[in-house]
Amino acid sequence: MGAPDFQDHADKRDPTDLHPHPLAKHPTDGEGDEILQSLGYVPELQRNRSTLQVAFMAFVLASIPYGLSTTLSNPITTGGPVNIIWGWLAVSAMIVCVAISLGEITSVYPIAGGVYYQTFMLAPTCWRREAAWICGWLYVVGNISITLSVTFGTTLFLVSCVNVFETAPGVGVLAGEPYQVFLIFVGITLLSNAISAFGNKWLPWLDTAAIFWTFAGVIAIIITVLVIAKDGRRDAKWVFTHFENNSGWTDGWAFCVGLIHAAYATSSTGMIISMCEEVRQPDVQVPKAMVLTVFINTFAGLLFLIPITFILPDLKYLADLASAQPIPPTIRSAVGSSGAAFALLVPIIVLGIICGIGCITASSRYIWAFARDGAMPGSQWWIRINKRLGIPLNAMILGMVIQILLGLIYFGSSAAFNAFANVGVLTLNASYATPVAISLLTKRKQVKLAKFSAGKFGYIANIVAVAWSILAIPLFCMPLRLPVTVISINYASVVFAAACLVSGLWYWAWGYKNYTGPPTDA
Repeated sequence: MGAPDFQDHADKRDPTDLHPHPLAKHPTDGEGDEILQSLGYVPELQRNRSTLQVAFMAFVLASIPYGLSTTLSNPITTGGPVNIIWGWLAVSAMIVCVAISLGEITSVYPIAGGVYYQTFMLAPTCWRREAAWICGWLYVVGNISITLSVTFGTTLFLVSCVNVFETAPGVGVLAGEPYQVFLIFVGITLLSNAISAFGNKWLPWLDTAAIFWTFAGVIAIIITVLVIAKDGRRDAKWVFTHFENNSGWTDGWAFCVGLIHAAYATSSTGMIISMCEEVRQPDVQVPKAMVLTVFINTFAGLLFLIPITFILPDLKYLADLASAQPIPPTIRSAVGSSGAAFALLVPIIVLGIICGIGCITASSRYIWAFARDGAMPGSQWWIRINKRLGIPLNAMILGMVIQILLGLIYFGSSAAFNAFANVGVLTLNASYATPVAISLLTKRKQVKLAKFSAGKFGYIANIVAVAWSILAIPLFCMPLRLPVTVISINYASVVFAAACLVSGLWYWAWGYKNYTGPPTDA
């Protein structure tokens, strides 16, 4: 590509102002910063993550035991063991293709703008602005809603864990009134944002510790529940072949609807791209981390799900739980002690908080990168870097405020968490598919010389990635079970439509005349 054109972005990317970053740089930072400058941006963030650390962060963003625990009611309701295990493997196979597809493109365009920037660069000049705008706003909604679903999911899971202690049979010690849930949610949100903001330089070490914490916690859980198993163990045939549909949907469609369980746990696959400007050699290390993490996640998921399936109580009882959190009562029934059950659940609670911190960190970088190109209202506020903390603090606060406001929806519907999760999954998958589909339509010409390349398999990976995203959009707008009530309805389609409407109106009112996209050579 030719020399970048900085004219429309001189206010924030003047090439004559490439002063050294005040934070100390690692000797290998130069290559990443040179790539960033060649794409038209001034390096503003410290590259403080190594290859393993970015891989560990990608693992934390998925937080498999946590993600699979908080949404386990979905496959239990729609198919039982077959959906839990085989659904996980099926979705993981498709997510490998998503990771490979995004990895190739990220190898060419390793930048915090992620799929939004990649869409702009890959699309034909005549409609690149519109394509990037749509993809960018989908990615904004996806980052905010998936982060919200993580912190809200941790809240609901924590309440359910506390309620393994009972005042009477079936009556937990915490009533779980909407105001109680909301206040706990706000507390977890503030804590997670504070750790992300003030502990930024220690986050790579937190991510590293989290992977060891995860496997230690999972091993402790599975050994304990399988050894004690007070209510007995299921046989292998039941675990791997039993299908039980309590959703009201036809069996085939029920299985598909239940895939939200696995899709939710893997939806963060592409979020790690937003960390490209804080990673050494991002054109190689970020793609590797994305793909490697999917395989690690698949193994970790099976390591957790198979033993849990062996000690599941009655499926209809679990499907009808008011809390929609089957893991705490399952572990309590297996060990026969509230105290022991809570102790085993603590690692998952902690992992949920760490996952929220990772999502907050990644989403704040993307909001900052999107605003950097003038695509958000009040962009001049959100592009500011706090020099003392070395982070886009204003962008982080914006995301936090939006998440807390959206959390108020819980006062009107207890199905809010499913709506947040479903919206996050379908918008993130739609945004991932956009640059992949464009690359496929243009015969993959931009990725042929990528340092991270899938070769001929790239075509197959691209087709599977796009097909999965097309399936996810209508699939995760479906309610979990029939008949549908005002409380149980899936509001994902409403939130998704509202987000599209707002972004469309903003483009019509302002973007069409003023938005020029990332700095590039036309």
